[in-house]
Amino acid sequence: MVALQEVRGDLKSLRHMLKFLGEHWGLILTDETKGSSGNWERMAYLFDMRKVNISGLACELVVPPEMLESIDPGALRRQFARTPYAVSFRSAHKTFILVTLHVLYGKDAAERLPEVKAIAKWLADWARDINGWDHNLIALGDFNIDRKDDLLYQAFTSTGLFTPPDLNRVPRTIFSDPFNPEKDKFYDQIAWFLGDGKIPALSMRYNRGGTFDFLKVALKGRNLPKDQISWRISDHYPLWAEFLIND
Repeated sequence: MVALQEVRGDLKSLRHMLKFLGEHWGLILTDETKGSSGNWERMAYLFDMRKVNISGLACELVVPPEMLESIDPGALRRQFARTPYAVSFRSAHKTFILVTLHVLYGKDAAERLPEVKAIAKWLADWARDINGWDHNLIALGDFNIDRKDDLLYQAFTSTGLFTPPDLNRVPRTIFSDPFNPEKDKFYDQIAWFLGDGKIPALSMRYNRGGTFDFLKVALKGRNLPKDQISWRISDHYPLWAEFLIND
C-alpha cells in the first residue's frame, strides 16, 4: 500500500491510475486543505485489496484549542497547516494505523519546528490511548527535516519515534548529490515506537526498507531535466518499508 502527499484538487490523473491498476485497488483520501499554507492538497492511501483493506478508522488529527499550549512549550499555537490523516488497515490478523502528513515548510526550519514537536507529542499520546485496541501505529510522510540529528530530527524522535538505520542511509530527493550524501535532505520518514513501558511497541517485525529510483524508468527517452520531471512526477523518491506480519 502507498501513502500519497501533495495530491491536488484535480483527481483526473489519479482516476486514470486507478483504472490502469484494476478493480483490486482501492483509494481513500481527504478533501482539499484550502488556503496558501495548505496548498489545496489532499492526503491519500492507495492499497491492493487482495493484501490489505481498511478496518474502520479514518480521521484527521485535530488538536482541541484548549490543548494547543499544553502540548509542549514552543510547539503548536494553531492547527496543522495540513491536517495529518490517519486510517486503520488490516492484513491477515494484524491491524495497523497509518498516519500520513506533510509538515509546513515555511520560510525556514524554525517555522517547521512547532508542527514537528506537536505531531511527535500527539502520536505518543495517541499510541498510549490505542493500546487497548492492539493497534500498531506508524507515522509516515514529508516531515521537511533538513538533516539527520538536526533540531527538527531531534524534535521528531523526542517522544520515542524510531527510524530504522537502513532508511537513514537512502536519498530522499531526485536532486540528491551522490558525492555529498552528508548534505542530503532528510525530508521523508517512516517511523514507529519501540515501546518504553508506557508507549506500546510495534507488534509487526520490521524486515527492510529503502527507496525507489524512478528516474531510471519514468519518462524514459524524453531526456527531461530533473526540475521538469519533478513537476510531472515528484521531486521525492518513494520511501518504502516492509514488515512481517507472521508471529
